[in-house]
Amino acid sequence: MRASHCPMEDRHEQWMTVYGRTYKDSAEKQMRFQIFKTNIEFIDTFNKKDRGYTVSVNEFADQTNEEFTASRNGFKKPSSQPKNSASFRYENVTAVPSTMDWRTKGAVTVIKDQGQCGCCWSFSAVAAMEGITQLSTGVDGTCNAKKAASSAAKINGYEDVPANSEEALLKAVANQPISVAIDASGSAFQFYSSGVFTGECGTELDHGVTAVGYGTATDGTKY
Repeated sequence: MRASHCPMEDRHEQWMTVYGRTYKDSAEKQMRFQIFKTNIEFIDTFNKKDRGYTVSVNEFADQTNEEFTASRNGFKKPSSQPKNSASFRYENVTAVPSTMDWRTKGAVTVIKDQGQCGCCWSFSAVAAMEGITQLSTGVDGTCNAKKAASSAAKINGYEDVPANSEEALLKAVANQPISVAIDASGSAFQFYSSGVFTGECGTELDHGVTAVGYGTATDGTKY
């Protein structure tokens, strides 16, 4: 939606049309318009600086960041830290490829929209399992949510990647897609559009995603 030159009211109306948004009454519409206006101003200001990544208007433009994180970021950090696994299978790996993209190897299925369901942890875990299934069997392991009795693989256990170790995570992702938790709060994540995210990374883990590769961008930024 490119209409930065239009009055804000017109941009809101255009956005409502694009995303099929309706409101129960004029009071709600006005309230959502004010949130939309604040978010658009953030997006326009953010993109004026060269940060290496951009944000843009999306379906969440009339939601506060608190509303967005409450409905999308469903990962709950355990109250007690689990004990590290006795072993890490990739601990003794000494060499890894300079880049890895499991999408090009058929180990990443189509992107799924969790909608208002704050169960990112399940999407993250299933995506990692789909990838491992493909790597192990050569068969697309896409989960079919419409078939209650369908079974593509069986989980016999899991293993934690050593915490706070970029090297350990690199070794793991070099061998398979990995289910990870991140701090995805903040408006930059809410409206992220493209590029390597180099913004602030907090430690309050609240979102489950799947790491499917790594490498170096054309400007030298590692991701």
